[in-house]
Amino acid sequence: MSILINKDTKVITQGITGKTGQFHTEKCQEYANGKACFVAGVNPKKAGETIFDIPIFGSVKDAKQQTGATVSVIYVPPAGAADAIWEAVEAELDLVICITEGIPVRDMLMVRNRMKEKAAKGGKETLLLGPNCPGLITPGEIKIGIMPGHIHKKGRVGVVSRSGTLTYESVAQLTELGIGQSSAVGIGGDPINGLKHLDVMKLFNDDPDTDAVIMIGEIGGPDEADAALWCKANMKKPVVGFIAGVTAPAGKRMGHAGALISGGADTAEAKLAIMEECGFKVTHNPSEMGRLLKSLL
Repeated sequence: MSILINKDTKVITQGITGKTGQFHTEKCQEYANGKACFVAGVNPKKAGETIFDIPIFGSVKDAKQQTGATVSVIYVPPAGAADAIWEAVEAELDLVICITEGIPVRDMLMVRNRMKEKAAKGGKETLLLGPNCPGLITPGEIKIGIMPGHIHKKGRVGVVSRSGTLTYESVAQLTELGIGQSSAVGIGGDPINGLKHLDVMKLFNDDPDTDAVIMIGEIGGPDEADAALWCKANMKKPVVGFIAGVTAPAGKRMGHAGALISGGADTAEAKLAIMEECGFKVTHNPSEMGRLLKSLL
């Protein structure tokens, strides 16, 4: 059991013939059940060809119809990535994972509004993970994205993070301590993205095979506080919390596009205080995440 994806998930790669798409699709094929999971690629100019024994289709809709795939991963360059997301939404996939970094905010705003309109009219709601995210993994079953598979271990701790690097850091700590992960989800650091901490925490709370969660956030925006307040009222499992950016000056844009503190409630200290009030075990030291989680099990 896992959240969002498992060993039977069928995946389409959008942008499979580009350098990045090729590299990571091959790595995902090599991990666990990847050979069986990655069933289609999309490139309108190369329909009918194959790459790594994966057939290439002219559109996401064709790929879905021919293979039964329900998930897509996007490595399309920034200028075309929002259109690629919308194509997958129009094809009515269950989940779209956008790895692409640097998509113009206006493009994401437009595609998010179109997704909301479609859902409001009663259309199928496609979940979006990212953009600018490392993807997600169910250890020992499937990885979709750019995370290193070898640091993961099958187990019962969920990880959700806005930072790709800190996702890997927490996972590696858990694995070193002999604690495996049920699923690890990188939600990405862009200001306009799909799944939030709150959405993923709800999934972990409902997952019978997740016993505890590490939730990693960053400065900027209300997402971590929203998730913490929901967890206070609803979460049945212990949570370790960490916020990156304790020393960041207010009003200065940091590396991740979403990490801009206006001051007040979206500083690291304010978020850590809210998380602590809501029952999280918080740490100011990212090297302590694994040990702190172990103490709660």
